[in-house]
Amino acid sequence: MAQSADTIRLVELVCARMCHDLGGLIGTVGNALELVTEDAVQGNEIFAFASTAAKVLVQRLRLIRAAWGPETEAITKPALLAMVTPTLASRHIELDTRTLAPDGVFPAATGRVALNLILLAGDCLPKGGTIRLLGRTADLLVRIEGPDAAWPSGLIACLQDETKAVAALTSARSMQMPLTVLLAAQGGLSLSPVLGSTSGIEALRLVTP
Repeated sequence: MAQSADTIRLVELVCARMCHDLGGLIGTVGNALELVTEDAVQGNEIFAFASTAAKVLVQRLRLIRAAWGPETEAITKPALLAMVTPTLASRHIELDTRTLAPDGVFPAATGRVALNLILLAGDCLPKGGTIRLLGRTADLLVRIEGPDAAWPSGLIACLQDETKAVAALTSARSMQMPLTVLLAAQGGLSLSPVLGSTSGIEALRLVTP
């Protein structure tokens, strides 16, 4: 557990530093572009596009801070949706949360892992699709549906052996799966696969003790 704790802490610190260094600059750019769009060159598509891009960057930074930075506070269902929906929509992915209570609240550690689970699920839908969150905030089921939808091949092994999850942290492109597993373990949460009839992963279950 000590090795995974060091790994998670390193990720938290890198994320916190990145958010600190970039957040103010991105916000300033966004505010400046809004002023230009509204006051100087109304109708200018280039400035309007730049302003929209700056807003997307701010949204993405908030998501990264909540998902990969130090856990700080509980996350409500509306807040969770606000953070992940823009990123998923840009990849033609729908998030279905209709069965979750509208006033559901994720404790800090659970909320961070839930965000990472959603990001992982999004990575598993290369051609778009739907992520369904079922159950309750304390007993959450995450299911993916869409063309070529598939959970990572090494996921079960990483869930069964934390050292394999640490070893799987080999690149930025593939880090989401092992990072999600390690965050759940570090937070004392139960993350397990729900197997389908063909022994493949049908869904992932996140349980808060």
